[in-house]
Amino acid sequence: MWNNLERRFGRFAIPRLMNYIIGGYAIGYLLYFMYRVTGLNYLAYLALDPYQILHITNGIPVPQVWRLITWVLIPPFGFTFMDLIFGAIMMVFYWQLGNVLERSWGTFRFNCFIFGGIILTILFAFALYGIDGSVYPVTMQANAAPLAVWAYSFSFTTNYINMSIFLAFAICYPDMTVMLYFILPIKMKWMAILYAVITGYELITGLTAGNFGRVAVILGSLVNFGIFYLSTRDFYHVSPRQVKRRATFRKQTAETNNPFAAAQGSRQGYRHKCCICGRTDVTNPELTFRYCSKCKGNREYCEDHLFTHTHVQ
Repeated sequence: MWNNLERRFGRFAIPRLMNYIIGGYAIGYLLYFMYRVTGLNYLAYLALDPYQILHITNGIPVPQVWRLITWVLIPPFGFTFMDLIFGAIMMVFYWQLGNVLERSWGTFRFNCFIFGGIILTILFAFALYGIDGSVYPVTMQANAAPLAVWAYSFSFTTNYINMSIFLAFAICYPDMTVMLYFILPIKMKWMAILYAVITGYELITGLTAGNFGRVAVILGSLVNFGIFYLSTRDFYHVSPRQVKRRATFRKQTAETNNPFAAAQGSRQGYRHKCCICGRTDVTNPELTFRYCSKCKGNREYCEDHLFTHTHVQ
């Protein structure tokens, strides 16, 4: 499926997508510092608010559809001094992970993963608005403080999409050791477990506290990760045909290791028999048979399976 999609739409993929995501955060911080200087709060018009998108409010004569895109510019790390330090470290961390995943998966699949998370977050936000529109404040005026805007819009940032990048990296490279905060060495699989615990805790606290915006964005990122993970797995090995082939292979391998079965083969008139297909030098005299030096035991294969079989250790 992914190969077909990439052939048809791969030319539209954006290379080095993480550079643009981190650059978007830089724009968000720049808008915040502009507010500190000029008093003009542009961040109030960036948040993902379905009510503002669907209605004409705040004296703007058109629905604020640009919010479908601009919400990704809101930094998920906060605006205090410590938040800026932590945000800088995490941006470098996610930038590295994202670039490695893009090189591993390819530009097209990495784009699908990121934009899939963005689209699902938007869909969950509108679904939440359709269920209970009262969870969205309709008071996001131009004079609202950026910290208040960020406190509201924190649920609808790319924070959990970034964390799903981290989870995907941990699935691909579980034994890779990274330096947490450039100090502590830790394997990715343990950090993935920590991520699962933190995400589960935030999901439960969001439900109990009534912060359904955070619940929606967590579910959006997890659903996106689940869809992408399952759609890229190779289920060919569990097909009935492959199950039957492996059972036949095990049976033939057992016969090869059994001296009585080998003697029976001699009595049947053949000297060579392929462990995979069962063809012999009697039934197919045109074939060449060889023993595999990498397999355990005396396992013989025909020329069609000598280089394509799975080595038995």
